This record gives sequence, C-alpha cells and structure tokens, in this order.
Amino acid sequence: MQKNNLGFPRIGINRQLKKACEQFWAEIITPKELHNVGSLIRTQNWAAQLDAGMDLIPCNDFSYYDHVLDVSLMVGNIPLRYAKVSAKYDAELELYFAMARGYQEDGLDIKAMEMTKWFDTNYHYITPEFYKGQKFRLFSRKIIKEFEEASLILGKAAKPVIVGPVSYLLLGKEINATFNRLELLDSLLEVYYDVFRELEDKGCQWIQLDEPFLVTDLTEQSKKAYSYCYKELHKRFPEINIMLTTYFGGLKDNTPLAISLPVQALHIDLVKAPEQLDAVLNIIPEDIILSLGIVDGRNIWKNDYLKSFDLIVKAMKKIGEERIMIAPSCSLLHVPLDLGLETGLDLRLKMWMAFAKQKLKEVNDLYAIVKGNTELLYKNQKVMQTRSQSALIHDKLVKERTERVDENYIKRKSIFSVRQEKQQKEFNFPLFPTTTIGSFPQTKKVRQMRSKFKNGGLAWDEYKNGICAEIDDAIRFQEEVDLDVFVHGEFERNDMVEYFGEKLNGIVITNYGWVQSYGSRYVKPPVIFGDVSRSADMTVQWIKYAQSKTNKPVKGMLTGPVTILQWSFVRDDQPRSETALQIALAIRDEVSALESAGIKIIQIDEPAIREGLPLCKSEWQDYLNWAVRAFRLASSGVNDETQIHTHMCYSKFNDIIHSIAEMDADVITIESSRSQLKLLDAFIDFKYPNEIGPGVYDIHSPRIPLVEEIEEHIQKTASVLPVRNIWVNPDCGLKTRNWEETSKALRNMTDAAKNLRRIFQ
Repeated sequence: MQKNNLGFPRIGINRQLKKACEQFWAEIITPKELHNVGSLIRTQNWAAQLDAGMDLIPCNDFSYYDHVLDVSLMVGNIPLRYAKVSAKYDAELELYFAMARGYQEDGLDIKAMEMTKWFDTNYHYITPEFYKGQKFRLFSRKIIKEFEEASLILGKAAKPVIVGPVSYLLLGKEINATFNRLELLDSLLEVYYDVFRELEDKGCQWIQLDEPFLVTDLTEQSKKAYSYCYKELHKRFPEINIMLTTYFGGLKDNTPLAISLPVQALHIDLVKAPEQLDAVLNIIPEDIILSLGIVDGRNIWKNDYLKSFDLIVKAMKKIGEERIMIAPSCSLLHVPLDLGLETGLDLRLKMWMAFAKQKLKEVNDLYAIVKGNTELLYKNQKVMQTRSQSALIHDKLVKERTERVDENYIKRKSIFSVRQEKQQKEFNFPLFPTTTIGSFPQTKKVRQMRSKFKNGGLAWDEYKNGICAEIDDAIRFQEEVDLDVFVHGEFERNDMVEYFGEKLNGIVITNYGWVQSYGSRYVKPPVIFGDVSRSADMTVQWIKYAQSKTNKPVKGMLTGPVTILQWSFVRDDQPRSETALQIALAIRDEVSALESAGIKIIQIDEPAIREGLPLCKSEWQDYLNWAVRAFRLASSGVNDETQIHTHMCYSKFNDIIHSIAEMDADVITIESSRSQLKLLDAFIDFKYPNEIGPGVYDIHSPRIPLVEEIEEHIQKTASVLPVRNIWVNPDCGLKTRNWEETSKALRNMTDAAKNLRRIFQ
C-alpha cells in the first residue's frame, strides 16, 4: 500500500506568490526574482510532503497563475492576438501573464483570455481557445524543468501532474468556426508524446493525468476520444505508469469506460462519491492499482477514520493491499496550507479541523491504522463524538425558524411588470442607467486601517471616521463621474463572503486560511461550523451613512446565501440545503433592516449559484430548487418599490436560465466582456423578462476600455434586448483595480451611456 498526494497549495506559507506576482506586474522585481520565489515555494512544498511520508509526491502542480494556462503554454496554444507582445525580460513569462491579464503597453491593446470556474469550485481557470485545423507544438518546458528540480530535491523521481489531453480540450471553446475541438486530439497528443518521451528519458516512473470530465455527462464522441487517447499513450509508452485521476464526483455511467482504459492506476473520489467504490471494485482489472481518495481535499473538517478505514478494508478484501493507494480526494490546492498557524482559533473548533499539512498526516494515520495502530482510531473517534454533541453547533431557535418557512416567505408581493412600473416612477432612471457592481479599489491605506482596527491598534471612533472619509471620497467620485446608482465602496470589507462570516453566528474566520481563487486573488473562506443566525445589523450603518451624502440612490450591498455557502468551508453534518436556508433567513433580516433605513435598492450577489451545480445533470434540479428557494427567501420580504439586484459572473448560464428567471430579481448584472457577449446569448434566447446589465468591460484586466468599444457593447445588447431593460456596468467589483484605472474606465463607461441615450431617445 502506498501513500499518494495529488497536488499541494502553491501560494506559500505567507502568500509569497501573490506578493511576488504583483510586484512583478508593477515592475518592482525582475523575472529572475519572481522565479526565485517560485523555486523556494516548490522546495518547501516538496520537503513538507517528503517529511509527511508521501510515497508519490507531485510536481508541476505549482503555477504562477493557473495550471490550465500552463498547459496552453506547454502545447503552444497561444491565440494570434498575443503574437506581438514584446518581451521586456522574459518572453515566456510576459506572454503568459498577457494571456491571463491582457496587455496594454508598447502601443498594443490586447484583451485577456476568458476566465471561468473550475468545475464546481471557486477556483477560476483561463479558458483555452481552439481553432479549426490548429496545430500544437511543445512551447513551454516547465513540466520537464520542475520534474528535474523536484527529483533532485526529493532524491527520487517525482510524479509530474498535468491536465489530461481530453479534459484539456473539453475545458476550452471553439473560435471562429463550426467544428468540435476534440478533432484536435491527434495534434495535441503529439505534444504529450514529446513530454512523455523527455520525462521517460529523465527517469520518470509515474505521470498523473487529471481527467475530471470522467465524472460528468459525456457525449459518445468524448467517450471515443478517451478510449483512443489512452490506447495511443499506452502503445507509445508502455513503461510509463499513468495514474488516471478523477475527482469532484463519481464515475457513475462512465465507470466501465474509465476501467477499460490501459492505465496503471485509477484514482477515484470517495469523499464526494463513496458509493462508487463497489461498482469500481466489481469490474477493475487485476493489473490496475486503485487510489482511494478518502481524505477530503475540498473541505477543512477532520477525517472520520472509522468511515475511511471501512472503505480501505472493503477494497483490501476485494483486490488486496498491494493494489491500493491512500490519498486525498483531489489536489489540496482547495484548502489552506497549515492549521498550525491558527494560534488564535477556539481550541474546540480547531481540534475538528485539518488543513493541507494535516491532511497528509491523516493519510499517514490511516496507513498506520491499517497496519494495526488502533490508538489513532480511538482518539479520532473521541473527537468525532465531541463534535457531534457540541453545544457550539446546535441552535434550537434557528432550526425551529427554518422549519416554519413556507411559500409565503419566497414570493414578492407583485409580478415583475407591476414592480417595474412602480420602480421607474420611484427612481425615474434614464435609458441605460449606470452603476457599478459594489466595491471600489482597496488601497494600501484602507487595508492598513482595517488591519490596525482588527488588531486593536485603532479605536472604534477613529476607524469609523476613517471608513466614513473613504465613503465621502467615493460618493464625491461617483458624483463627478455621474453614475445613476451609487455604491458605498465596501471599504469596511476585506472580502464579500468573509465580511459576513465575521458578523453571523455559527461561522468563524481563520487568520491564515488562504486559498487561491484566481491568479494573485486569494480568499479566506469562512468556516460554517454550526447553525447560522444574525444577531445585529451587518451593513446598515455604512449604507445609511453613504445615502445621507447624496440624493442619488445608494445600493445596499449583500452577499447571497448560496454564495456564502459555496465560498465557505461548510459543515458536513447536515444537508447543504439546510445550511443555505439558515443563511437566507439571516440575509432576509438584513434586507428588511436596510429597507427600514430608507435604502431603496438592495443588491444580493449570487456569483456562485451556477458554480454550485452538481456535475451530473440528473442531480441538477434538486440543487436548483433549494438554491433558488434560498435566494427568494432572502430577497422577497420587501415592498414592490424596493428594487432587488443580483450579480453573477464567470459562469455558463444557458442550461440554468429558467432557474435564474425564477430567482425573480428586478435587475441582474452579469460578466460578459471577456466572452464577447456570448454569455448573454442565454438571456436573449430565453427572452429574459427582467432588467439586465451585461458587463461592458473586464475588471480582472488592467487595460482601460475605450468609449467606442463600450458603445459597441451596449449597441449589441440593445439590438437583442428591450432598451428599457438594459443597465450599463462593469463585469464585477473594482476592489482589485487602482483608482487611476477605475476613474478612466468608469468615465469612459458613463460617456458611452450618455452618447447612446442621445441616439435611442
């Protein structure tokens, strides 16, 4: 039996990668200095895994921005628009970041590639672009270099990790032609052959190919592509051990396909889908090793050793100990690095948790239990029992309130057409009303002020005055730019989910629980450990203050229940739907308080509602039913004149558009600029009845949109949607941008809206 790890957090113990990348983008450090930071993080990660006793240790799981973008660079899948990116120091690095972030220097103005969610996680990847007849070539040798580096440090061959060929193609999109991107498989495989050949020559024994699409609904063409791809790889490299890795769900109908592929090991996720073990064991060939993903790579709760031990024993009885590996369910990229850093956490909660380093220990513990260490099993079960019976978790009043929710709680008083007329009379907005999504730039001054207050170095009155001063500046700025609906800027918030996690009962915030969302954007997911409730106002003070400073409407800004759920580490001892309703009731209370304070427009963001979909369509409807119900529970207790907004981004809406309509928000804003308005197609085809604001420029890129391109964006929207229903706004919040970029972009946006009002009025 071997201990196998699939991937490790790459951000560094003190978020060194974030800081180094941002310094590189600001031209404060050189490419060499950035590479040195990357090398140090990798060395520390390999050492930690070696010390933890892992037999198979991954390499190439490190990335400066995104592992899917790494594959695009490896295979030379570089869109033509980046060909003119001039290399200042390091051609490959400049090109890499230009693809991720866009490029607006040296007389060039190139948009970034589209970004979307990695399956049902909050990690974003850069979407590969594919062209008919496209040819690939080995361009970046990062995977080779990091294999050599890791093997030297470890003193043994590392296990290179790479997105499998079929999943890589399925992750992308076709550009400018009608064809199926799977037609490019042969050309793509030529590069994988080159990589395999070099790795084999350098002593590589195992290669991990991640094929998460095997847990989704596959077309017949996709199934044939899998069979063809792995037969070809095996035929050319019979001595290389391929570990076919699946995660985030069960193989289900794809079980016979996965089992039939000529690989040496198959990894399955037994945390998300423990029921698949029997089906796999019944048909797995005698020459395939089974990697059991039994330690949760997506959540921070301590493993229940007895449940995991039972799964291991079941597999051992069927196929024998020597054909089993013990592993996390997926890459540990999705959990924080080290629980040991959390010195201020309630010890009762801390003993229930495990971060990446502790999860490696859990793999080791389970191995030891299999070998006869019953003491570890006994201690673990005592912890499990303590948690299940703890008064910290259970709140009788919250449970009783959730049980009382009925249909009257989840319906607005009037249908949208009636509400729209009342709201237009209330606000008298012009055509193409302009607004932003919520946040404004979080300057160093603001971050330091928040940190100082949190650490006790700033009195409440000083902090309050400081935040109010920032709000004053934001209101003046919006007056100058002449937006139609203002925001207060969210200067009191470090993160749109973490902020509410700090205010709600049943949730705790860690100090060092950072995980990567995209690029240098890291978040600290709240830990939902118990029943959730609201005991005091969370946002009213700041929104009410902002509204007192202007005659323009200021939006109340809230995060929706499904997004709080999806972007947190959620308790695993009750259905997620139950936790979602508890959060929804808490948000409903805040909505009511805002309305009572005179706030007439309230935005309840739900960017994660699409992300939460199960990976198999057969499970969608149940999820959508309770997710929509949670949003409506949070939003429906207001008067017709109160306008409810929501925001969604970086998701594919086509297949859930009916459910989005059922949410019945008065206004929805969506990301659409990176996708060149393609995400809007779902709303057009469906004839979406409510008001909509397709984002007119990409806030994740530092480039400034031109007035003409924003006008074109709005005109395209106006050609397919009723003009009276169209809002003008950025793609997302502006906290990651600086004020100079924000000022130029928003002035161009409002100028474009005013220009088109003269045409359409």
